[in-house]
Amino acid sequence: MCVRMAPPLALVILLMIHRAHGQYSWYVSYSPSHICALKDSTVEMTCTYPSGYQIMKVFWTKTNVMNNVEPPDLSEDPKYSQMVYSCGHYQLCCAIRLSHVTLNDVNEYYCSFITPIGISNGYPGVYLAVTDLQVSQSPERVTEGDSVRLTCKSSCTLTDRATFIWYRDSQLVTTGIIGNQLILRRVSREDTDRYSCGVDGHSYRSPAVQLNVRYPPVNPVISISPSGEIVSGDSVTLICSSDSNPPALNFSWFKENESSAVGSGQSFSALQSGRFYCQAHNQHGSQRSDAVTVTVHHDAGRNVTVFAATSGGLFIIIIILFIMFQRKMMKRRSAMHEYEG
Repeated sequence: MCVRMAPPLALVILLMIHRAHGQYSWYVSYSPSHICALKDSTVEMTCTYPSGYQIMKVFWTKTNVMNNVEPPDLSEDPKYSQMVYSCGHYQLCCAIRLSHVTLNDVNEYYCSFITPIGISNGYPGVYLAVTDLQVSQSPERVTEGDSVRLTCKSSCTLTDRATFIWYRDSQLVTTGIIGNQLILRRVSREDTDRYSCGVDGHSYRSPAVQLNVRYPPVNPVISISPSGEIVSGDSVTLICSSDSNPPALNFSWFKENESSAVGSGQSFSALQSGRFYCQAHNQHGSQRSDAVTVTVHHDAGRNVTVFAATSGGLFIIIIILFIMFQRKMMKRRSAMHEYEG
């Protein structure tokens, strides 16, 4: 792996002068001299060493040694067993390719060479920086209707021209990308998801951030417990629930045609006939539900019977009352037949 050339007399004299000072600093050029690489990517570093004299060995090292001491050869380090190593015999260049780089690979790398009269450490070397990606969100608190800016950040400017890509959960996002930013305009609750970024052509992806879109209560609904016929002395419990972010914690209950609230809390016990509705609140707004009908039916044989239903369930109540009436009439007819018999 060497290039054998007879050094000119002037160069030999120059090398002897450097040797007298105990250090060799023969010029080595690097392309590029500073690399910012994405984590888990592949990096190639190339050096060009001097011509004009006999080269016995060229190699890469991470150790900057002085005083004509041969530094450790990276190709002999088990940690770099997967490193692709290539040195030109006639092009006077040497290259290494590191795959799946991590933060542990951050270092200054030197292209060293050995001649019959000394060792060059190739200082200054090429500096390798390795970066991951992080997503920042602005603003941090987002309400439905706001615009949101997600930025893909790295600790250094990537050496290779980077085309940033974005993911919503595991799906690629195709709109709203400007440089390293994703712009979401007038977000809605449907935009709530996990977002991450990457660089086109690389497998590495940033940790995902959760976009949490806040919104007021939507379409509160009332459930009735228990449903159907209630024995006298019991009550009907109305429960209000709503989709909202953050969850609604304040609820007000109203009876139609009355201006003031008749109760508060997520549940309400109805003891009288009427149409009732709830209103759910969070810090972003409020919304009322549709009304439900509570009916108290007086039955002389059983004191008081209570029914509760939504507007769509009134038909069922009528059928139940009709069946009860029919049963009562059948009992009366049966009693009359027994009396006449």
